[in-house]
Amino acid sequence: MFRIGHGYDVHKLIEGRKLILGGIEIPHVTGLLGHSDADVLAHAIMDAMLGALAMGDIGHLFPDNDDSFKDADSMKLMEEVCCRIRAEGWEIGNIDATVIAQAPKLAPYIMAMRENIASVCGCDASQISVKATTEEHLGFTGEKLGMSAHAVALMYK
Repeated sequence: MFRIGHGYDVHKLIEGRKLILGGIEIPHVTGLLGHSDADVLAHAIMDAMLGALAMGDIGHLFPDNDDSFKDADSMKLMEEVCCRIRAEGWEIGNIDATVIAQAPKLAPYIMAMRENIASVCGCDASQISVKATTEEHLGFTGEKLGMSAHAVALMYK
């Protein structure tokens, strides 16, 4: 049995925060604002996996009004999501994700993100695709006001 899910996340960029994507800290003048570490890539991936299995979303599992998730490491949250999906007998077929950001250039960090996500998810890096694109200076991402990410996940039993 196969199931496909889509995830999306967006966070505002601000000064004074670390920029974390796929669990990797990326040097940049701004970081993403959020209740947790605001890792848009990890959040989109988790929502894709949960959505494929009709298991809700990260807002339901890790609500932003719960102080126990304040500044949470999204990779720890991803571990919990993976435990929950495996407890239901599901495995990751593959994940394909895209980060939308005008800056910084993410190409030097893509492989590290893929390997980190695969390690947390207990799968091979060949099952995790991470891409990055700009919006040619259009919209809030193009104006460097925020970043977003889309992900799709193929799950199988």
